[in-house]
Amino acid sequence: MKLKIYFSVLFFVIAFSAFSQLKKDEVLLTVDNNKINANEFIRVYNKNLNLVQDESQKNVDEYLELYINYKLKLREAKELGFNKKDQYIKEFNKYKKQLANNYLTDNTATENLIKEAYDRVSYDVNVDHILIVLDANETDTTSVYNQVLGYRDRLIKENDFSNIKSQLHNGQTIHAEELGYFSGFKMVYAFENVAYNTPIGEVSMPFRTQFGYHVLKVNDKRESKGYATVAHIMVSNKQKDESIKPEERINEIYNLLNQGQSFESLAKQYSDDQSSAKKGGELKSFKSSQLGSVEFEDQAFALQNQGDISKPFKTAFGWHIAKLINKKPIESFDDMKSKLEAQVKRDARSKIIDETFYNGLMKRYSIPKNVDLSYFETILNDKVYSNEWSVPVSLDQNKILINFGDKQLTYHDFALYMESNQKQIAKKQSFNTFVNQLYKGYLKKRLLAYHEDNLENINPEYAAVLSEYRDGLLLFDLMQEKIWDAVKEDSIGLQKHYQENKGSYSWPKRIDANVISSSSKDILEKAKLSLEKGIDIDSIKSELNKNNIQNIIVSSGKFTKEDKALPEGFIFKKGISEIYIQNESYHIVLVKEVLEATEKSFNEAKGRVISEYQEVVEKNWITNLRSKYAVDVNQKTLKKVKKALKK
Repeated sequence: MKLKIYFSVLFFVIAFSAFSQLKKDEVLLTVDNNKINANEFIRVYNKNLNLVQDESQKNVDEYLELYINYKLKLREAKELGFNKKDQYIKEFNKYKKQLANNYLTDNTATENLIKEAYDRVSYDVNVDHILIVLDANETDTTSVYNQVLGYRDRLIKENDFSNIKSQLHNGQTIHAEELGYFSGFKMVYAFENVAYNTPIGEVSMPFRTQFGYHVLKVNDKRESKGYATVAHIMVSNKQKDESIKPEERINEIYNLLNQGQSFESLAKQYSDDQSSAKKGGELKSFKSSQLGSVEFEDQAFALQNQGDISKPFKTAFGWHIAKLINKKPIESFDDMKSKLEAQVKRDARSKIIDETFYNGLMKRYSIPKNVDLSYFETILNDKVYSNEWSVPVSLDQNKILINFGDKQLTYHDFALYMESNQKQIAKKQSFNTFVNQLYKGYLKKRLLAYHEDNLENINPEYAAVLSEYRDGLLLFDLMQEKIWDAVKEDSIGLQKHYQENKGSYSWPKRIDANVISSSSKDILEKAKLSLEKGIDIDSIKSELNKNNIQNIIVSSGKFTKEDKALPEGFIFKKGISEIYIQNESYHIVLVKEVLEATEKSFNEAKGRVISEYQEVVEKNWITNLRSKYAVDVNQKTLKKVKKALKK
C-alpha cells in the first residue's frame, strides 16, 4: 500500500518540543521564497536521529542538505500540480479520514477497556451455554425470556449438562453447547462480559445478544497458557532441488532424530527457514493466535515438557518438526497494551468509547440536553409507516433548530434527515419515539462531522501528522513518476548503465554437486565407495536407507562457498571429496562441475541495475532542482541551531 511505501520516502516528520534559545519564527532557510524556521528543522532532526543509519547524516550540515533536497522535491511537486491531481486528492482524503479516527475517541474510556481486556486475556474461562435464537429486530421477547429462565433453573439444579444438551440442542433454534475454555476477544463482547462477571459454579441471568437470548454456567477460570518458545525444522513446499520431496525429506529427518541425532544440528543442516536454522531452529516465543498458522500453534502448545518433539506435521508453508524449548506466562500489561488497544477499537467495546466521546462533545459545544421536537411530530402522518412521507413544502427552511460553534442546524435539515431515514420507524411506533430516536442519531452525526472538519484547527498533533501525510503522499507520487517509473521505462539508459558497470555484476564461483550426509562415518564410507564405483545417487540412497532406517540424506544443486551445506574453506574441485564433519554429522561432496565466476547478463542483473540507475537519475535531478529554485541558508541562525543540538 502507498501508506507503507511513502514512509520510506518521507524521511522528515515533525515532533513536538520547544527550544528557548531560538525565537519561535526565526528563519533558518528559504526555498524559493518559502521560509522554514529553525525550530521546525530542530524538531525534524531530533525526531529522525535514531532512524538514521548513515552516521554522516547525523552531522547537522549533512542532514541540512538532505532536508533541503526534501523541500526542493515538495516545491517541484506543487509546481507540477501533483497536489491538484484527482488521484492524489482521493488518496489524501482517504488517509485523512483514517487518521481522524484516531483522534475521534475518548482516551480515558479506551484506557479502562484496555485494562479490562488485559485482565480477560490473562485468564481463560470455561462455560456451558444455552441459546434460543431470536431475530435481532424482534421486540416481543417475553415468552422467549421466560423459556430461558426455565433453562436457567435446570442449569442450577442439574449437574449433568450432557443430559440437558441431548434434550435441548437442535442446532437451529436452540443451541446447548460446552464451549470449553476461551479468553478475551474470542466471543462477542456482551457474551464475554457475562462469562467473566459470573462467579465459578454459578449460572447467569438470561441476557440478549444479536444472536438471541442466552444463559450460561461458568465451570472454571484459569490463568492463560501464556507463551511457548519452540524450535523447528522446516522443509518448504517450494524446493529449488526437484529431487527433494518435502514430505519424504521431513520423514527422513524425523528418522534421524529417532536414531539419536541432535535436533539443533539437523535444523542447521536441513531447515529451509534460514532465519532460525542458524540458531538450531529456535523461533521467537509466541502466544496462541499470534502466528498465521493455526496448525503450527496447535502442535506447539500440545507439547508438554521441555525438550518434547512433535511428529512431522504440515502447514501452508511446508512440513515441520517442532521441539518445545520453554513456556512462559502472558506478557505484562505495558507489553500488550498497543495490541489490546487495536482489538478494543475493532469490536463492540468501540461503541462504549464512541458514546463516551460523543457525550464529551455535547459538553464541549454546550449542546442542550432537551430540545423541543414537538413540531416535527405534527408534520408526520401515516405515510411514514410505508416509507412514503415527504417534507412539507410549507416548512420554514431557515428556522434554526440548534447552534454549536459556528454551525447552525435548521428545521429543514432535520426534516430532510427524517425523510431519508423514515424506514427505521416500526409499524406500531409512536411519532414521538420515532422523532426522538432520529434526533439523537442526527445530532450525533452532525456534531461528529463538525468536530472532524475542524480537527486540524483544534488539535496541533493531528495537524502536524496530517501535514506529514500530505507531504508524504505528494512526494511518493512525484518520485514514482520522475524517478521510479521513468527509470524502468528508460531501456536505453539502463543498458548504458549496465555496460558501463558490467564488471561489478557477476555470479560467484559455484559447484554443481551432491552432498551426502550421515550421522555414521561407516555408512558414509560405504556411500563414498559406491560413488567411486560410479553408482548413481538414487541407487546409493535405496541401498543405504533400507528397512525404514534413515542412514543418509542427499542434497543436490548449485552451491557457493558460503552455503551451509559445505564446510568452511571447502576447496572447489571436481570429483569426490574427503569425508568431513559439520554440525555433528559426516558429509561427502560429489562435485560434478565447478562453475567459474561469470558476468551476469543484463536480465540477471536487472534488479540491481535499476536500483543503481535510479540513484544516478535522482542525483542529477536534485542538481537541476537546486539550479531551478533559489535556496538560502541563514548562517547566523545555523550556528544557533548547531549550538542548540549540542545541548
